[in-house]
Amino acid sequence: MAVGLAVTAAALVAAGPDGSAGARGHPGAGGPPTTTARPAGRPRPAEMVTAPVRIADGAAARLLRPGDRVDVIAADGGGSARVVAPGVRVIRVPDVEPTESGALVVLSVPRATAARLAGAGATSRLAVTLC
Repeated sequence: MAVGLAVTAAALVAAGPDGSAGARGHPGAGGPPTTTARPAGRPRPAEMVTAPVRIADGAAARLLRPGDRVDVIAADGGGSARVVAPGVRVIRVPDVEPTESGALVVLSVPRATAARLAGAGATSRLAVTLC
């Protein structure tokens, strides 16, 4: 039975992800050579960007250190809150005194999350929880 599973696994690898003959990237293995370009229809890995975020509670920002993982939470004036950036990494906490408007924290986030953070920061107060 183990031999049968090994043969099946080898056949699946040789067939490639779209079921065509020939292993990916191996010219002459039964199919056309493939390139290193991403095939159409496959999602790209999340591109990470640097996002400066103003945390409403400046004292909370002082608790953070580079390398920490945090959830960023957006709270509106009506008492509801939602996580807009789960488990993101703190890159930097600038050494400035917090103000009434909070304190700045620099995060490493996927590009789509950066857009959500910018939108949430414009309409809600942002808070963090350590993961």
